[in-house]
Amino acid sequence: MADSYFPRWRQQPAATEGSVVGPDERLAWPQMIAMGVQHVVAMFGSTVLAPLLMGFDPNLCIFMSGIGTLLFFVLVGGRVPSYLGSSFAFIGLVIAVTGYGGHGPNLNVPVALGGIIACGVVYALIGVLVSVIGTKWIETLMPPVVTGAIVCVIGLNLAPIAVHGVSGSNFDSWMALVTVLCVGAVAVFARGMMQRLLILIGLLVAYAIYAVVTNGMGMGKPIDFAIVANAAWFGLPHFTAPVFNAQAMALLAPIAVILVAENLGHIKAVSAMTGHNLDRYVGRAFIGDGLATIVSGFAGGTGVTTYAENIGVMAVTKIYSTLVFVIAAVIALILGFSPKFGAVIQTIPGPVLGGVSIVVFGLIAVTGARIWVVNKVDFSDNRNLIVAAVTLVLGAGDFSLKLGGFGLGGIGTATFGAIILYALLRRKPSQPSAV
Repeated sequence: MADSYFPRWRQQPAATEGSVVGPDERLAWPQMIAMGVQHVVAMFGSTVLAPLLMGFDPNLCIFMSGIGTLLFFVLVGGRVPSYLGSSFAFIGLVIAVTGYGGHGPNLNVPVALGGIIACGVVYALIGVLVSVIGTKWIETLMPPVVTGAIVCVIGLNLAPIAVHGVSGSNFDSWMALVTVLCVGAVAVFARGMMQRLLILIGLLVAYAIYAVVTNGMGMGKPIDFAIVANAAWFGLPHFTAPVFNAQAMALLAPIAVILVAENLGHIKAVSAMTGHNLDRYVGRAFIGDGLATIVSGFAGGTGVTTYAENIGVMAVTKIYSTLVFVIAAVIALILGFSPKFGAVIQTIPGPVLGGVSIVVFGLIAVTGARIWVVNKVDFSDNRNLIVAAVTLVLGAGDFSLKLGGFGLGGIGTATFGAIILYALLRRKPSQPSAV
């Protein structure tokens, strides 16, 4: 796998249940395309939701996620399976620097874009530093107990978003549970490729049930297909130029530290799941993610990160082929040029999308716990116990802190808290007694 810049991607004969497809392997192309579609679907919940929460154009952000993923793929030589999508770490501070009210387009997006670019520059510079001196200093600051807790926190912190989205009415809550059952039934009772496509198939089944119950039986809010019929098939994304405001740049640039933790946690999680040691690609991964954020910011898109939702998909499908993410990126590029796609996205019922999010966010949290298990984190050590316990509560409770004009949301507080707490509780090795 190391004799050329890109892997050769040897083909597995078939996708048998429980088999693992490594980063340097692939399935038959029809199965690969289906898996690419599933990864695109998995990132809908956040790559569509995150821009909406900040007042960005979702179609443009999906397009830029495709660009960023391809850029990342080239930078890491196709060795690290990852999709790059909108990061939730930016939401709180973007809203703060733009004064966004929460509805419709954000008129101050250009100010946020300058800060996003500054964050990308800091992130890429950290990647250069890691490439030069290695990752030991990062691993010292963020050992498995810390990275596992941070990955866990990402899933737990996103959980209220999914639950809140399906709590508008009793009908919405029940439909979310139906969606969870659809995905769970496919995961447990389906076999072969259908089982590997559990999220996509589960969503489609739940979508069909919702349409029958609402449009057919008159219960709940029906799906409005008129917006799809009225939308154009093709159209250029709406690009936006950045404005470089010093205060906004100073506020958003430190988010790079959170992205470093997210990316490192992603790589550690994938390494644990695949058995491939990906540590030597960490610096290049940081640079790729940083450059993707810079490019996205210059075009009018959100800051991007290695996508936690796709970790969840890989965890249940056991398909880690990096070619899947190239396919997903190309699909995202195509969809970014289609206003009709944006209209189709709008027809996905909130309860269905929320139900899928509940499953995927839960898988993210469990993946963090998997890091602890694989790395045999010793929770009889009180330092590990305290670090994990405090981090989980800070993140899940969305504990926020303000330091002057700089604010940290739950993920940021948990990330920095885990790193600082682990360092403060470090004990010096005991000295040998004198003879």
